[in-house]
Amino acid sequence: MLSDPNATRKLIESTNGQFFTVKFVKRSDNSVRVMNCRTGVKQGLVGGVLPYNAKEAKLIPVYEMKTENRRCIPLENIISISYKKTVTTF
Repeated sequence: MLSDPNATRKLIESTNGQFFTVKFVKRSDNSVRVMNCRTGVKQGLVGGVLPYNAKEAKLIPVYEMKTENRRCIPLENIISISYKKTVTTF
């Protein structure tokens, strides 16, 4: 485990929908990924329910700017978060 999920969730939520960069280890293949993203994007949502509870799965949904798609970041695998010229490393 690289980071504390509760502290990491609070830090990401404190961005209030502004852009941030996150570096994390993907669950699927253990590769390191860097993503420029933001939370709170509602445009393009069509409704429905996720097949899982994001909080219980220790995931945080974000909108990735490069692919213009929604993604989920595993909170326990976050290595660092860059926000407003400040880098927080876990």
